[in-house]
Amino acid sequence: MSDSSLVLDLSPDVDGYFSEVVDDAVRARGVSTSDATKHYLAGLLGDYARGALTMETLERPLTLLLQEALDQTGAARFERLRRIGDGVLYALGFFGPRMTRHGADPRYVMVIGSSAYGHASSMLRLTGGGGAPDVLQELAEGYGSFVAVMTEVAEAALAPATEADSGVLRLYERWKATGSERLAGALVKHGLCPQRGPGGVH
Repeated sequence: MSDSSLVLDLSPDVDGYFSEVVDDAVRARGVSTSDATKHYLAGLLGDYARGALTMETLERPLTLLLQEALDQTGAARFERLRRIGDGVLYALGFFGPRMTRHGADPRYVMVIGSSAYGHASSMLRLTGGGGAPDVLQELAEGYGSFVAVMTEVAEAALAPATEADSGVLRLYERWKATGSERLAGALVKHGLCPQRGPGGVH
């Protein structure tokens, strides 16, 4: 199945699909969170699936992006900060192993994402926030847990999508980088026995 056909299959109810996916991932990782934050994460995933958001966080230095956002004022500052928080969260969940291979320290990258959400949340508090739940502050404070939720979503999507040899290889590379039990189970279903150490798979 091509990427475009997958989008077409999901497009009638992308948000409903990702709501279920986020619920499953939150349960699997044992993360305690509000319904508002789960809804936010589902919307974020839906926006990436529709192509409404870009991967700017993988294309430019994060410290530069954060400084540029902080140099803005008003709504432009808020949106840029929120986009950095969103982008880092998504990138670490879906591309974390690749970022690590390119020399990025995941803890430092998490600090940037958490800081961006924290600054955006502060702006909401200064303006009264409209009485809405402070989703951005929740994301800022539990950033590592929400990266784990995004990682679970990525692995849940990758595990069954491995019919071709290239898919199995991607699955193995992700397992090797993360040690995920879910991905190890998917490799076993393909007749491979993943093992840590010099042996690799058998």
